[in-house]
Amino acid sequence: MNVARIEEKSLKLFDVFNLGFGGAVGSGIFVLMGLGIEYTGKSVVLAVGVGCLVMLLAYFYNVLLSSMFVFKGGDYSQKAICFGPVLTGVGAYITFINGFSIAMYSVAIVEYLSIVFPEILPYTKILAVIIITVLFGATIKGSKFISTLNSIMTVVLICSILSFIIFGLPKVTTGYFSGTDFFKDKMSGFISAIAIMGWACQGTTMGPVSVSAVTINSKRNIPLGILLVTVVLALVYALMSYVAAGVLPIDQVAGQNLSVVAREIFPSILFVIFIIGGATFAIATSMITGVTMVRYPMLKVAEDGWLPKVFTKTTDSGYPWAVYLLYYIISIIPVVGGFSLGAMVSLVMIPSMLMNAYCNAKCIKLIKQHDEQWDKSILHMPKLMINLICIASSICALIVCYNLFISFKPVEKIFMVAILLLVLVLSVFCLKTGRVKKSILEENRLRIIKEALEEE
Repeated sequence: MNVARIEEKSLKLFDVFNLGFGGAVGSGIFVLMGLGIEYTGKSVVLAVGVGCLVMLLAYFYNVLLSSMFVFKGGDYSQKAICFGPVLTGVGAYITFINGFSIAMYSVAIVEYLSIVFPEILPYTKILAVIIITVLFGATIKGSKFISTLNSIMTVVLICSILSFIIFGLPKVTTGYFSGTDFFKDKMSGFISAIAIMGWACQGTTMGPVSVSAVTINSKRNIPLGILLVTVVLALVYALMSYVAAGVLPIDQVAGQNLSVVAREIFPSILFVIFIIGGATFAIATSMITGVTMVRYPMLKVAEDGWLPKVFTKTTDSGYPWAVYLLYYIISIIPVVGGFSLGAMVSLVMIPSMLMNAYCNAKCIKLIKQHDEQWDKSILHMPKLMINLICIASSICALIVCYNLFISFKPVEKIFMVAILLLVLVLSVFCLKTGRVKKSILEENRLRIIKEALEEE
């Protein structure tokens, strides 16, 4: 199969940071903050910091392997060297199921805009499809173009978030860290808040990892960018939480999105700007990252045989139009069908966490097999220490998975099992019918490592 031409390395640490930060600061913090407050009250300020750490550990293999290799296929290539044949196929199909998150982002953008322009609410489906269509059209310009667009929106987003913090801090009532509203519902509530805010804190790794092939000095800039994003995200979320839980009484903000507090602290015109430049751009940057991060992984899925050969087709410039068309269709199906997008995204998250737990543990073996690469890694440390971190990372991923699953209604649990069975059956089918050969997957695994080493 012909491998698509990869763009020249053009992204710098600033681009990687914007891609990661834009992907992490999304609908979660603007929609889920109220739920975090409902679970634990004012101690949500601590829950977001712990949530950032938990999600970094849950995706730790992304950071570790990026510091050792340069993968053209991003997260898909990383999983390919960790998984056996069946799990490789499962991971391949889940790449496309993630299109449901794009649908969620598009609907969330319309819903936030409807706070300012309520007349658009009846046209949510149509506008959401238009937003998805425009975004996919923008991907034709290439990673650099969409990264530049993302960077511009991220700058506006950061200004909006800073304004929320600056305007809100003086209005926080005294005695924030005392009283019954701190650690509301004790430790059980705090753990639940961590799980909820952990969802809002994810996304710091996937975007940067997906562009390692087009990043300058990627083995340094990708891990460093991810770590910088996590630290800045934890600080920003803590300050936002402090304002969100400290301005109004807890019973007024529990279960509500940030627009309730924003309306209280901003003058009318700034409130409108915050909704558009803050909430809307936050969701939009997550959406951009969600589309950008799957470009090369989707193409590798098709090249490896998990999809018909037609999906390996690209333009002369290397744009993978066929797989992007499939991803586009998957992204608009939930919008047109009126699916419960929040539930669908959570259903996709569970198998992702299961795979993350496996990959984090597998990193222990990969480090042993590639001593030279580990010795050169920016994360290099004694092997006992890194092994303990890998084990802790697997446990974090399983904890997230467990908390998501037990929160489901019975019908959602059944649907979750059905999704796992479907991707498993598709994977086994491709292997049994010879569409994908185990010997080729092994050759592919070795080739991925070879190409990663050659990229140095």
